[in-house]
Amino acid sequence: MCALAAGAEIAALPPTGSPAKFSLEECRRGDAFFDDLVREFALRHGVEPRALGVRTLLHLPRVAGHSGRVTRRQLETELRNRAVDLRADQAKVLELIPSDAYSLQDLRFAEYDAQEAAAIFSHLHYLRSARAGSRNFALLDPVHGRPVTLCSVSPLEWTAVGKQLQKQFGVPMARMWDVSRVYSFDVAPSNAISHLLSKVRTVMRQSGGSVELLTTAVDPNLGFTGSSYRAANWQQWLSIRPRPYLYVDARYMSPRQLRSTFGTANLAEVRIGSGALVEQSRTRLLDSAMFCCRLRGETEYVPVEERHRLRR
Repeated sequence: MCALAAGAEIAALPPTGSPAKFSLEECRRGDAFFDDLVREFALRHGVEPRALGVRTLLHLPRVAGHSGRVTRRQLETELRNRAVDLRADQAKVLELIPSDAYSLQDLRFAEYDAQEAAAIFSHLHYLRSARAGSRNFALLDPVHGRPVTLCSVSPLEWTAVGKQLQKQFGVPMARMWDVSRVYSFDVAPSNAISHLLSKVRTVMRQSGGSVELLTTAVDPNLGFTGSSYRAANWQQWLSIRPRPYLYVDARYMSPRQLRSTFGTANLAEVRIGSGALVEQSRTRLLDSAMFCCRLRGETEYVPVEERHRLRR
């Protein structure tokens, strides 16, 4: 009996060299062990590693303690659950998913169909939703016309951000649009997102409208660094204090989604009204970075000490 127990314990240990616990910081910066596990589960379930990694990072704060650490078992459970969800979501838009890789110069830039863009963002983007009233742009593969990288832009609705940018940089909020969604498939070539952003800036500038500024929020808790925006000559102008991530029945929901689904973003009211399991992250999250790009002229660099830190 002792021998069997010892054998079972040894079998449950992680492979040699693999940590028994992971920090969220290690995961979001692309630690080799985390990346290897993401690729392993992505291959096993037939999903794209990049999308699986982001979805997993979105859900790990639900199970992480105040210290920001998760066990290997917790990590593998989240990877498995998110891979199963992602595979089901991919199946719903399979005809829109590109399968072949092309060089950047072979991709065709175009304004993209609103319904198809909404389907991709609602099923594959980590927020699993599209922003109504958006214009959508994409880099399309030259054979099937499927989007390799796409984004949506819509009027900025974030009042606190708009007021601060108007006060500090003199741009009326009514002339600000937000890059509210970006999704890039794994077959996308290097620099696809920055190339798309540059094309979008040109189109928005040439359209003759009143838009003067593009904005977007980059969440480093999901492994995003803003490198594609910097490569497209965007600059970080503000930082945004984080709020806890919110979850219903072990799935992330934004405050906007909570209000749309339950009529409130108050977790206690959601719990009472629906009987669902509602949770929020406990570990400390990182500030989001607000990147901006002027449509005309150079977008000025703002030193770190001059970047205002806003509350959500």
